[in-house]
Amino acid sequence: MGLTREQAAGKIMVALDYANAESAEKLLNELQGIPCYMKVGMQLFYAAGPAFIESLKKRGYLVFLDVKMHDIPNTVKGGANSVTKLGVDMFNVHAAGGSAMMEAALEGADAALASGQARPSVIAVTQLTSTSAQVLNEEIGIAGSVEEAVVRYAKLANKAGLSGVVASPVEVQAIKEACGTSFQTVTPGIRPAWAETNDQSRIMTPKDALLQGTDYMVIGRPITAAAEPRAALESIIEELI
Repeated sequence: MGLTREQAAGKIMVALDYANAESAEKLLNELQGIPCYMKVGMQLFYAAGPAFIESLKKRGYLVFLDVKMHDIPNTVKGGANSVTKLGVDMFNVHAAGGSAMMEAALEGADAALASGQARPSVIAVTQLTSTSAQVLNEEIGIAGSVEEAVVRYAKLANKAGLSGVVASPVEVQAIKEACGTSFQTVTPGIRPAWAETNDQSRIMTPKDALLQGTDYMVIGRPITAAAEPRAALESIIEELI
């Protein structure tokens, strides 16, 4: 598909959905040398803390800290400041927090930059890939389709100056059309054809997600729960080349 092996690997974010650092170490050792992103979510970050992020950076990994900040602007500004000091390459906030909150995240990140340090990509969560139209309409209370809600949040994030959004792969084209091709999309809900769908309702294969134009694809259990994680990741990379 026109990508080098390194470029394909760089589009994959391995979701380290583990209870502690020790559990993640086995996988990290197995994947050593593959230049993919590592995504650290709430469970692992709350258990292992900043030291784990620093250890990933020392190993040379790009790190997406997926803690989905959503609070008043001043609190998010402080949180953004703290995680930027850890050296993360990307972190996220909830677009539902509004423009002022998203702008505050950028301010917090900028205030934390050390000499020569690049600002991390700050992206916004639109709607979780577990959110169906029924949940959106009847439980969250937002009218219209999931895609309409996602694009509305993407436009809000783009206007606030964020680098991109987290969305399902089925909304990538609509987001790119609304916000431009340089506006990044980070897409969970990626499942190779040979993997189980688990608890996500808006999913796509890695190859199809790439054809949609996504920038990064988050993949967890198809790799982390595989009998041979390295072989699973290599298989996905092959699919993208």
